Amino acid sequence: MLFDDRLATVLRMRAGSEAALRTQFRQLLDLLGTRDTQLSGQALARLARMAATLPAAEIERILVRPALEKNDPHLANISAFVRLREYQAAIPQETQSAILREPGTRLRNAEFVAFLAEGEPKPAAAAVAVARLTEDEWLDLIPRLPITARGFLRHRRDLPASVKDLLAQLGVGDLVLPMYLTAEQSAKAEAVAEAEAQPAMGVSPAEPEDGIRALRRRIEAFREGRQNGRTGSNARAIGSGPQVEDSDNSLIDVITDGSGAIVHCDGLAAPMLTGMVLTAPTAGSLVSFADDVALRLRRRQPLNQASLLMDAAPDISGEWLMDATPLFVHSTGAFNGYAARLYRPVAPDPATAPDTQGDAMRQVLHELRTPVNAIQGFAEIIQQQIFGNVPHEYRAHAASIAVDAAKLLAGFDEVDRLVKLESRTMKLEEGACDFRVALSDTAQRLEGVLRGRNAGFALNVSGDHFTVPLDRGEVLAMCWRLLATAAGALAPGETSELALSSDGTTVELGLDVPESLRLGAADTSREGQRRRAISAGMFGPAFAFRLAEVEAIAAGGSLTCEKDRATLRLPALTLQATPHSTAGGIAGG
Repeated sequence: MLFDDRLATVLRMRAGSEAALRTQFRQLLDLLGTRDTQLSGQALARLARMAATLPAAEIERILVRPALEKNDPHLANISAFVRLREYQAAIPQETQSAILREPGTRLRNAEFVAFLAEGEPKPAAAAVAVARLTEDEWLDLIPRLPITARGFLRHRRDLPASVKDLLAQLGVGDLVLPMYLTAEQSAKAEAVAEAEAQPAMGVSPAEPEDGIRALRRRIEAFREGRQNGRTGSNARAIGSGPQVEDSDNSLIDVITDGSGAIVHCDGLAAPMLTGMVLTAPTAGSLVSFADDVALRLRRRQPLNQASLLMDAAPDISGEWLMDATPLFVHSTGAFNGYAARLYRPVAPDPATAPDTQGDAMRQVLHELRTPVNAIQGFAEIIQQQIFGNVPHEYRAHAASIAVDAAKLLAGFDEVDRLVKLESRTMKLEEGACDFRVALSDTAQRLEGVLRGRNAGFALNVSGDHFTVPLDRGEVLAMCWRLLATAAGALAPGETSELALSSDGTTVELGLDVPESLRLGAADTSREGQRRRAISAGMFGPAFAFRLAEVEAIAAGGSLTCEKDRATLRLPALTLQATPHSTAGGIAGG
């Protein structure tokens, strides 16, 4: 086997976008679809699944880098299969299937077809549909295919007669799902599978001791070392690692009968699973699942990623996911069980697990901003008469729409800020700001509006060190969020007490909550509508206080809201104290 520079070029590149991901997926399909491999497709699939549990840096260190530095074709091949498995996990099944069915796709390597058949159903069906193999290759490959993948071959009309006979012997017929109708047929199918698979096992090339087998031991050593709390140089010795084939029970194909009992099982787990009640609508003593799974089993519907829990032998106990297809007798249409695949769920690394809720919310905000931006732009075009004269009435409507759009965009920015702060993908800008000065400035800004209602804030200050480790803009935004929310709820003649204190390590602000916010009742009067002209945001007081709380937590402090008192605490910056005498002032009123 010669080292292929084209494969090395693909391995050196990392996909930085979805388009690049699809392009490299096509390149790997083209390169691997026509080249020989020393390992079987099933063994390559097991290696790729094991490698998927390792960090990307570790795969690069023990696999990709040695392959490129030593120009080792065996390691390069395995690296390509591992990379392809990574892309399969990132690209949707439908997209993979469409790429595989594109004109010009070359799948002439039987072991590569076997590798693809071990994956998701839709790409597996596409791979089996477009593969171009010889008669002998089909006869060797079919008995080794997963049970579900064999069923996809029933749609092929270009297979040799001997291949069709083999499919019939294995229970795969046109427009019927794979099944074992009788014990005699099951025994016959297994005998044919063993007879066909034996020559392939006898002629498989030996694995180089310094290449593939050593790589397997290194992967296994890393996995066991990580499970024991050791990685790298502290991991167990490479030579003592068990073989991958002896310990890989993470994917199992089974057939159940009409009662739900397993009558056929592939792999080393067969003795532990055969006879177990798996797909009965009522969970047995060894298997438990949710009510929605039981409902689908009762209705004899297909299952996709159904979660179940086994309590049996240690090797098969624990959580499993199951994909299952119902089987029916071709002649009578009677239900005859399920063809199922069991596989272990992959637990995400907590350190690298994505914030799915935060990502989903940011995606929603992005989708909302796009039309609002467009509406605002068209409104401004009309209001400014950019394309010609517009009646004043329409200009007034357009101006109102532009204002509403601007408010919506400002609200979206606040939600985006809240999501980013809660998911810790954003930090407040650091600096040094006197909180007392920022609070006084904010109160003075509100004084003019509150004076007409004879309302305001009474500020009492104690202590002499109010510098916090935040940028002035961040502090002003936090003060405005609290005071503007309270100001909008102040009744005529009402005064809210502000108590600012510092002990040198913590700056504390106490705010009396206005009576209307304590009651929580909406004020629909004209005065209430006028008061709401002062607002810290479009989502109301509860959201404003929640955002202020998240900002305080991000700054290392806290915000607690009781029935009639809100208390903000922020850490003080350890700088030279600026002398401030105890003072009191009234803003407004």
